[in-house]
Amino acid sequence: MAPLKVTFLGPTASFSHQAAVETFGTFSELIPCLSFADAITAVQKKRADYAIVPFENSTNGSVVQTLDLLVDRNDSYNDVKVCSEYYLTVHHCLLARKGLIPSGQQEYSAITKLYTHPQAWGQCEKFLAKHFKGVERQDVSSTSKAGETVLNTTSEANAAIASRFAGEHYGLDILEENIEDRANNTTRFLVLRNVDSDQHAHLQHEFGRGLSTLEIPLGSSKTKKSLFAFMVRQDTLGTLADALLIFKEGGMNLTSISTRPSQIQAWKYVFLVESETYQNKEVVPDIMKELEGVTENCKHLGTWSNQLVPA
Repeated sequence: MAPLKVTFLGPTASFSHQAAVETFGTFSELIPCLSFADAITAVQKKRADYAIVPFENSTNGSVVQTLDLLVDRNDSYNDVKVCSEYYLTVHHCLLARKGLIPSGQQEYSAITKLYTHPQAWGQCEKFLAKHFKGVERQDVSSTSKAGETVLNTTSEANAAIASRFAGEHYGLDILEENIEDRANNTTRFLVLRNVDSDQHAHLQHEFGRGLSTLEIPLGSSKTKKSLFAFMVRQDTLGTLADALLIFKEGGMNLTSISTRPSQIQAWKYVFLVESETYQNKEVVPDIMKELEGVTENCKHLGTWSNQLVPA
C-alpha cells in the first residue's frame, strides 16, 4: 500500500512537522509546504490525503491564518473538512549558530536580531522582556524557517526561537530551553481531509494503522466536536442570538466563537463556532437546517472526536 501523503507548514523541523510525525508516524510521506494555503490546496486537489495545521495556542490564542482559510471566502476549499485534532505541548528554545555564545553563558547582549514565527513572540514575552528588550524582531513563515535563517545568515549576530527538534535538525546551539511563559503551553492542530477523496486512504489510516487520533465512530464514549461558519444580518434584531440558541436547542454545547472580517462589507463578520455534543446520534444535519433559516453563507466545516484529555 502506498504511504499516506500528509502536508504541513515547512520547512522540515517546524512544530507542524513535529505534530505530523506524532499524529501520522514516520511511515507516512510528510510533505513540507511554504504556506498553510499550499498545504490545504494539496488536499483540495487530492495531491495529499491529509493536511495538519495549527488552529489555536493555549497562551497566544487563535492562528488567524488558519481561521481565514477555514472561512474560505472564495470557496477554494469546498471539499476540505476537519476530521481530527491533535494537541502538541510546545516548548521553545533560543537557538544560535555554533560558537556565537560561549557554552553555558546566559549573557545574550551580542545578539542583535531575533527570528521566529509571529505566534511564538506572544508565547515567550517574559523571557524576551528579560533578555532582549529593544532587540529587533523579524517575523518568518515558521519557527523552523527561523532556525534555517539563523544557520544561513552569517552577516549578523542573530538567534532563533524554535524547538529543540529544529535546533538539532539545523545543527544549532541550544542556548536555553523552555523559554515559553507557561509550562503547559499547548497548540491544538486540526487534521483536514478531502471528503470526496478515496475512502481507502482514510480507512487505512484510521483502522489499518491503529492510530487513535483520527475519527472515532459516533458510538464512542468520546464527545464529538463540530465546526461551523456563518454570517448574520446586521439590520435585524437578535440574529446572532437566534443562531447561537440553535446549538443549545440541538443538544450542542458551544466551546468557542471566533470572528473574521467578511471582506464583503466593512464591519460585517464571519463567525466560526465550535461546539460539542455528548449524544451518540448525528445532530449536524438538524443544526444546519435550522442555521440556514437565520444565517447567511452557513457552512459545516467538519465533525471529529474530542481528543482533549480532562485536566
